[in-house]
Amino acid sequence: MHLDPIQLRVLGSLIEKEITTPENYPLSLNALVNACNQRSSRDPVLDLTEEEVRQALHTLEDLALVTPVRDARVPKYEHRIRTVLNLRRDETAVLCLLLLRGPQTPGELRSRADRLYTFDDLGAVQSTLERLAARQTADEAPSETGPLTTVLPRQPGSREARYAHLLGDPPNLTTTHQNPVTSEAGHASTSDPTTAQRLARMESEIASLTTALQELRARVELLEPNN
Repeated sequence: MHLDPIQLRVLGSLIEKEITTPENYPLSLNALVNACNQRSSRDPVLDLTEEEVRQALHTLEDLALVTPVRDARVPKYEHRIRTVLNLRRDETAVLCLLLLRGPQTPGELRSRADRLYTFDDLGAVQSTLERLAARQTADEAPSETGPLTTVLPRQPGSREARYAHLLGDPPNLTTTHQNPVTSEAGHASTSDPTTAQRLARMESEIASLTTALQELRARVELLEPNN
């Protein structure tokens, strides 16, 4: 499956509006254009025409990712991505954010996912991302279509690795920084998905342990008798 940027924006907007404004869903063409061109929660911000959105809908219909609803006075559209890709609710929320805002860290995804899905902690986000990245090919699992996310090399000064979806063009890695990591077996790079995923998971666990330790110290101080 390979979608262009307009098709990705249309699909992401339909997913978002179904979850956040179910009373106004499915969307008419005009409402969908407004959702695609929304100035908030979009990166990059686009200025699509009705014709561009209409053409994207035709392609998404051919792929069975979008279906029209004909029982209204004007045609309306709804997505079918959860059925086609066999997605859970947490997976749908993460994929929606990646479609609408590009590559993001687990921390960014958790903070931005509140309207779509509530993750208990960073570990839950990390688990969802890894599950999407570990999906099997259609031959091995007929209900799935291969990996849907990938981890990117960590940028200079960044504490967390970013993740991107795999429904469109491969992420542009030419501007990212590759930080070599030396091991007993030789030299490995954080551009390797397995290495980067392990590092991101370790950082997430360290952050969680740090928070737990701070809470424990606060409780101990409350229990200590006043001198």
